[in-house]
Amino acid sequence: MTRLIEILISLAIVAALFLVVGVLLPSSRHHEESVETNRKLTIVYDTISSLRRFEDWHPLVLRDPSVEIEKSGPESGVGSRLDYTSDTALGEGSWELVSAEPRKSVTFELTDPEPGINKRTTYSLRPTGRAGRNVEITQTYDVDYGWNLIGRYAGMYVSSNVGADMKLGLQRLSNMLAAVPNYDYSELSKDDPEKAPRLQDRPAENLLFVSAAVPRDNEAVAKQMTGNMEWIRRVMAANNLEAAGPVRIITNEFGAESYSFDVAVPVRKRSGGASPDADEDEGSEDGEAAEVETEVAAVDAPELTGLKLDGPVEYLRSPASKVAMVPFTGHMANLAMVRDALRAWALTQGFETAERPYEVWKSGIEGGFMPDGEFEVYWAVR
Repeated sequence: MTRLIEILISLAIVAALFLVVGVLLPSSRHHEESVETNRKLTIVYDTISSLRRFEDWHPLVLRDPSVEIEKSGPESGVGSRLDYTSDTALGEGSWELVSAEPRKSVTFELTDPEPGINKRTTYSLRPTGRAGRNVEITQTYDVDYGWNLIGRYAGMYVSSNVGADMKLGLQRLSNMLAAVPNYDYSELSKDDPEKAPRLQDRPAENLLFVSAAVPRDNEAVAKQMTGNMEWIRRVMAANNLEAAGPVRIITNEFGAESYSFDVAVPVRKRSGGASPDADEDEGSEDGEAAEVETEVAAVDAPELTGLKLDGPVEYLRSPASKVAMVPFTGHMANLAMVRDALRAWALTQGFETAERPYEVWKSGIEGGFMPDGEFEVYWAVR
């Protein structure tokens, strides 16, 4: 009997100590981790304020590669939500974007099986480094336990459990951002919102093209493009074809000393029975195809067969695809920068770029070498 009383007294002391210590422990916890990246602020903010690439950097998928994830709400901004279900200790939970201050911070409300309520994590962005060229990403985590003493004890391990995931996630985020071209694509539309990057559906097309590689000299490039265009016009005339849109330049390699590209024209069978000679006069002085259409209708063109090709001209059936597109006005020398900016936008939106980038030269070859050349830059995505 004495031994039983001793055991009960010991348990009472332990329970009393548990209650006293639990009451003295904080009723909430706060933890933060930081990482620095040299990517543009626009790229960082757009990545974090969307759940499109969540699986590419968050450690959730590392803890359970088979976790089931369902996204709902808008693709970015307040209301974006991600729910997950796992057969492991992850259990069920969610991330919902509840507030965002453009280019400054993003806050998510969290749910998971761990003790605590009002769980939230905020990513704050601050320009840092020389001339503010880098961005410091600080993630904070906050949780309330109230009078849940079990939760208060669990809070003692926030820095080692939640903190470890935060540190890993930020490092993976930084590594992922490093693969994005460091161009601020918001600059493309700062004066005109209509010039912002966008997604489009590109139909299947028939292309006649000629490949070339020349030194990076504007005069040499223009001369080669014009000559290649002349070959394409000959094949069009010989096959009773007409242009289905403006000339386009497909980049193969843009090196430090040389530029490798294809001059291409989307074509179709001539409509209305017009003679080839009559249509040739509609081309511009430097020989590009008549620009009867500035935008291609989203309808697959019938495939062409039995074409008679001549010289260096080749035929390609271009498959239908989703493409990222951005309009641009300026000199063709700036197109390399625009291509990289468009790719940065596409990656930030959660797409992978495919095929080769190309530009539709709406002003023609000669106009493209002017300061006010009109272009549409494209890159297929998946």
